[in-house]
Amino acid sequence: MTESDGCSDGNGCGCSNPDGHPTATDSHDGVHVAQLSVPEMDCPSCAGKVETSVRELAGIEAVDPQVATGRLTVEYDEAETDMDAIAARVDAAGYTVADDGGETLQFGVPEMDCASCAGKVESALGGVDGIRSVETRPTTGTVVVTYDRNATTEGDIVAAIESAGYEVTETTGEDDTGTGQPDEDGSLWTSSRALKTWVSGVFVAFGLLFEFLLSGANSQVGSVFGSPLHVADMLFLIAVATGGQEILRGGYYSLRNRNLDIDLLMSIAILGALTASLAFGEALYFEAATLAFLFSVAELLERYSMDRARNSLAELMDLSPDEATVKRDGAEEVVPVDNVQIGDIVVVRPGEKIPMDGEVLDGTSAVNQAPITGESVPVDKTAGDEVYAGTINEEGYLEVQVTAVVSDNTLSRIVQMVEDAQSNKTEREQFVERFSAYYTPVVVAFAVLVTLSSPAVFGVAWSTAVVYGLTLLVLACPCAFVISTPVSVVSGITSAAKNGVLIKGGNHLEAMGAVDVVAFDKTGTLTKGELTVTDVIPLNGNTEAEVLQCARGLEQRSEHPIGEAIVAEAGTAGVESAEIDDFESITGKGVRADLDGTPHYAGKPGLFEEIGFDLSHVHATTDGGVVTKTAQQLCERNNCLDLLDDAVPELQAEGKTVVIVGTEDEIEGIIAVADEVRPEAKAAISRLRELGIERTVMLTGDNERTAGAIAREVGVDDYKAELLPDEKVAAIDDLVEEYDGVAMVGDGINDAPALASATVGVAMGAAGTDTALETADIALMSDDLSKLPYLYELANDANGVIRQNIWASLAVKAGLALAVPFGVVPIWVAVLAGDAGMTTAVTGNAMRLSRVRPESDDG
Repeated sequence: MTESDGCSDGNGCGCSNPDGHPTATDSHDGVHVAQLSVPEMDCPSCAGKVETSVRELAGIEAVDPQVATGRLTVEYDEAETDMDAIAARVDAAGYTVADDGGETLQFGVPEMDCASCAGKVESALGGVDGIRSVETRPTTGTVVVTYDRNATTEGDIVAAIESAGYEVTETTGEDDTGTGQPDEDGSLWTSSRALKTWVSGVFVAFGLLFEFLLSGANSQVGSVFGSPLHVADMLFLIAVATGGQEILRGGYYSLRNRNLDIDLLMSIAILGALTASLAFGEALYFEAATLAFLFSVAELLERYSMDRARNSLAELMDLSPDEATVKRDGAEEVVPVDNVQIGDIVVVRPGEKIPMDGEVLDGTSAVNQAPITGESVPVDKTAGDEVYAGTINEEGYLEVQVTAVVSDNTLSRIVQMVEDAQSNKTEREQFVERFSAYYTPVVVAFAVLVTLSSPAVFGVAWSTAVVYGLTLLVLACPCAFVISTPVSVVSGITSAAKNGVLIKGGNHLEAMGAVDVVAFDKTGTLTKGELTVTDVIPLNGNTEAEVLQCARGLEQRSEHPIGEAIVAEAGTAGVESAEIDDFESITGKGVRADLDGTPHYAGKPGLFEEIGFDLSHVHATTDGGVVTKTAQQLCERNNCLDLLDDAVPELQAEGKTVVIVGTEDEIEGIIAVADEVRPEAKAAISRLRELGIERTVMLTGDNERTAGAIAREVGVDDYKAELLPDEKVAAIDDLVEEYDGVAMVGDGINDAPALASATVGVAMGAAGTDTALETADIALMSDDLSKLPYLYELANDANGVIRQNIWASLAVKAGLALAVPFGVVPIWVAVLAGDAGMTTAVTGNAMRLSRVRPESDDG
């Protein structure tokens, strides 16, 4: 954090630099004004927490959190506090100050795979000077640290993490991606810790053999502090020594960092059992050995479960190849993708993955874009088309000019956003974290109480009371329900990413599952956003080809989207243009030109009324004396049309724009143009209603008649037409006041204000679009509305899984803890069911979210 003089207008008002980084300005009577950028402070609740936290500092004169801009203005007495202290209080409130005075690095710490591990790492880093913020991600085994380069170094941070007992396997910059998993050739089950665990298990088995089956051979081999030591006891001690090494090592680091976590609790339990056995003759060697062996097994199971969750993200990263074939100096050269630069020409052969984002320069092929957009059907690509890293070239040869470096391509941004999504915690996750802070001390206190009171209350021996206490210590760790929400969020978000839906935070996933209303933009969302010709109605003996020929000649010099649609339709139909001369645009009405020497017009019906035509009586084209089918539907008198009252209004009622083509003497035909409704729009809205959405609304700036036609066709419950951007925002605000959750679906650019106002903003077609990726809370990477019901179903299921995980883990822990004093819960049940069992169960339950797929992908 840097503090510098800035501009001031003399009234104590501060300013920030153009980059939005923190600044402080001199003011009156030694009071400074600091402005800090806190982008995560995006709601009144957030602002309240930040303000309360900062006001705890001495010397704070005023605090003004501005949610709309994500900026915090603080007046403070420089004699009592400074900007570093203010930033620390913002961090204490759970928010990060964006500034240029530090550096952010991501450290791979694969052994940090539970909440207690993360707590130890955080405690260790808390003692390092210059640390601005620490974000631990147990679900991916990474730690993101922002620090002051002038106060500490990367080496100091690595040393601190290792002092907590965890190995750092890699370090990357904040924009790099990585799961933090080590490149291990061996299996988890044959790792060093696993081998020690299996050896421990063997000695436990032999100990049990001598204790119960070969009791005659279980002779005394010595004594310690006057307590006899038998063969079985020695075997149990060896089991503790082999299986308990990692546990006691973790407990040491927990104690060193003053962290009351599972490693410390298990260490106390094991050492307590040994102390009771050796010093007080209570013979609890078996319990100590069981704890050491079973907890080591539990740790391996937890690690295996966590690796399953991490692998779902690792699969995203593996989509992009490590090497690319580049054309340089007339030759092809295979280079690492990190060495490929913008402007390089990359060669992609059939069956290969496209290594970089780029534009096709040469070649034609079908490209499987499912890894990015979730589209199940390959997309044809030719020169000028955009392609994305990680997609698969199915059949043809392509030369692609690179448009983004590897760290900034679409796939890298997706992976980075999925990783960052873990930091946006759901309300349930925040509740669990608050609850867990009280849970462990309460259960530890209960363990002490049970140990001391059991002999008197239940009439059990002291050795049994100690075992009760040790069992409760095992149950005192809240790992299972602390991890229950993050693994569910990671599973849901990574599953969505694989299906072309980018969710930018667990809070957005949770909010989407609670949505009651979905509001849609029309153009580009419910419709394709591209005008096409829908009807060609020839009149007065002309043919469709003749009408299109005249229309093409008139419109080919027009830059209006309607003209472009007509020219495109004529080209598709193979109709050539007539010779054109004296082109003239008639503002707001149409165009005029000479075609083969004859003056022609194309435009609105009003243009032809001005010319003098009677639009109420126009002869329809016949085919062999029979009125054509299209004309028959519009013609009341079987051989003529009333364009003014019947034909034109009927077409317009279908949401179409009408263009009349003709000369000064004759109307040659009608062309209707419309923005086509997406074929999946109606089914998507119907499916949303089936899934439980209460109301669907269309918001558009289009005219009332067109909006009504589109609304009826797609089946929305309501629509609002002729809205300006600020009126769309007002409409969303009204919905937010009426319903608990409102999702707005738009293109992510024109609809940015409405997307921001909704509970959840969903951008359509965000692949390759920076603005759409940054604007929305959730991005549908392809222009496919069928992904919206999938998104809602996934979010709904994720909320259900999170609830199941939290309450199941709490119920099991509470039930076991309350049953301990009654002697019905042996210590091995507490280890396997209360710890490893629940952690494995909640992770497995979370993995079920990967089975939720878009309907088009089912079967």
